[in-house]
Amino acid sequence: MADHDDFREFVRERTPALSRHAYMLTGDHQLAEDLLQSALASTYRHWRRVRDTNPEGYLRQAMYHQHISWWRRKRVREQLFAAPRQAPQADPSDATALRLSIAQALGQLTAKQRAVIVLRFYDDLTEAQAADVLGCRIGTVKRHAHDALRRLRDIAPDLLDDGERTAR
Repeated sequence: MADHDDFREFVRERTPALSRHAYMLTGDHQLAEDLLQSALASTYRHWRRVRDTNPEGYLRQAMYHQHISWWRRKRVREQLFAAPRQAPQADPSDATALRLSIAQALGQLTAKQRAVIVLRFYDDLTEAQAADVLGCRIGTVKRHAHDALRRLRDIAPDLLDDGERTAR
């Protein structure tokens, strides 16, 4: 029963951060909920083994693996169509507008590119750590990061800071 209570407390404390993380990976609230629930179920099955090590790291890795598994199964090719630029809507919060811009830009990346960007820049993992989580080589992480950043510069130039704009 102590295991169950420990897990329940862990979920209660970490769910908000893990939900945000799942959303960053999927770009969709419902998929993020499904992803988190799936990872929580997996983590609960192994709770005795992981509770004294790094349960959040284990859970995040379970989310990445589940997300990649879904991506591989679906094999849906993304088709991007040129959409007319819409004038930014007035928003009282610059932070909200920035979050929306980032979410929209991340939504235009492939699943692997999005996972690499989230791992490297949101979770602040090294290339080696990201490769370990994704189960691939460091070179693959570097390639996906390079391609994703190049694509983000093209699709969301408004996210660049002033120094990067002048360098271009």
